[in-house]
Amino acid sequence: MIRYLALASVFLATPAFAQDPATGEDIRTAISGNTVAGNMSSSGAYTEYYSADGAITGEGYSGTWTVEGDTMCFTYGEGDPTCWGAVIQDDQITWMMDGEAAGSGTIVAGNPNAF
Repeated sequence: MIRYLALASVFLATPAFAQDPATGEDIRTAISGNTVAGNMSSSGAYTEYYSADGAITGEGYSGTWTVEGDTMCFTYGEGDPTCWGAVIQDDQITWMMDGEAAGSGTIVAGNPNAF
C-alpha cells in the first residue's frame, strides 16, 4: 500500500508541461496568424504576432518563423535560428528547450495589437 501511495505522489507531482510535445502541425495550426503573449526565462516578457507567411512582428522589432520537424524556429536579424519544442494545451503554450520549460505564453487569435 505504501508503495502505491509513493507512486501516486510521483504522478500527482508531475508538472503541467509534462504532456506530450506538440507536433510540427500542431504548432503551425496554433501559431500561424495568431499572437502569443508571455514570458521567457532568459529574456522576459514578449508579445509577438506570427503571420501565415512566416513573418514575426513585435513592438519595434521583426523576424521570421518556420516549423522544422516538431520545433518552431525563430530568426531575428542576422542571427542563426533558435528552435524550441512546444507543449500546447488550449490557448496556453510552453516553450521547451533541452527537455525543460524555458517560457510560456497565451495564444491570442489574430493580431489584436496591430503589429
